[in-house]
Amino acid sequence: MNLRKLFDNRCQPESYPENSRRRFLKSSMGVCALFAVPLATPYAHAKIMRPMEKKLSFLNLHTGERIKSIYWAEGQYIPESLHAIRNVLRDHRTGDLHEMDSDLFDMLHQLQHQLNSNKEFHVISAYRSPASNAMLASRSNGVAKGSLHTQGRAIDIRMPGHALTDLRMAALSLEAGGVGYYPASDFVHLDTGRFRSWGG
Repeated sequence: MNLRKLFDNRCQPESYPENSRRRFLKSSMGVCALFAVPLATPYAHAKIMRPMEKKLSFLNLHTGERIKSIYWAEGQYIPESLHAIRNVLRDHRTGDLHEMDSDLFDMLHQLQHQLNSNKEFHVISAYRSPASNAMLASRSNGVAKGSLHTQGRAIDIRMPGHALTDLRMAALSLEAGGVGYYPASDFVHLDTGRFRSWGG
């Protein structure tokens, strides 16, 4: 007999006479237990499976450029997509380009999941050339001389439709990288350094 039919027949008490109920319960326990774990496994696995694809949307507030791109699919990053995103996240002051840390994109993707949102990120600052960073550092104590922005490992963002406090709390819940809170300037800083937080 087919195992599935055996499972269906033996795990349904109503298919047996009442006077055989005790015998049924004893004999069926083993069969039902045998199938219980395999049946639950696919569902449990589905909850932790990696997505088939990852996508992000950005609006560079300085240049007005937008991009919506699938940057990871079928188990690997897509070089063309990473290059296109890098172009939008370039230093808007100098036009300089730099490779962006793919871990940063994964953090942003996880952040979207935490917020249950697929809205675009509004970008205040992403890559900064050393010259741009030095200029900003000379004007403000809030800009680190060795900023991770200069390594393509940091981004300053806000997300329309989501309070800045919610964005910050969602970022902190990831327990990954740096999270800076700048309510006066209306943005949250994220980077792929060690886990830490400041501001607020």
